[in-house]
Amino acid sequence: MYDELTEQDIKKMEEEIEYRKLVVRKEALEAVKEARAQGDLSENFEYHAAKKDKNQNESRIRYLEKMIKTAKIISTDSAEDEVGMNNTVTVYFEEDDEEEVYKIVTTVRGNSLKNLISNESPLGKALLGHRVGDRVEVRVNDDYSYFVTIRKIENTVDDGTDKLRKF
Repeated sequence: MYDELTEQDIKKMEEEIEYRKLVVRKEALEAVKEARAQGDLSENFEYHAAKKDKNQNESRIRYLEKMIKTAKIISTDSAEDEVGMNNTVTVYFEEDDEEEVYKIVTTVRGNSLKNLISNESPLGKALLGHRVGDRVEVRVNDDYSYFVTIRKIENTVDDGTDKLRKF
């Protein structure tokens, strides 16, 4: 299995790996060393917490490296007038008689609380490739779907400020 990532996602992951290797790893090793110097390790909470932090950092580094190694790079290019990656889309929900604005991103940057929806989510999949005015069916599962109408598409520049999600 692979993750679909953009060049920007890969770049952000590489930056996080470098930071974790050069800064976080160094701090974690120092914290373990200091806690070890406090004596009896069997009852030393600081030592166990420092070891846990160090191990979590190393685990995150391995996880990111594996994601990069197995990633499928996807393009952020799309026609000017159709929904593509990193586009901000204004959508009208017929059932609710409401408009919402979403940005289409990859799964590692998806955050529904910030209206960043994944290209692999039902809504994200349905919107990709469509144009303003299109009425699109969003299939949630075999038993439920709903319709939305695309009201506006903005080609936004990916400035890299969206945070990567932790897994």
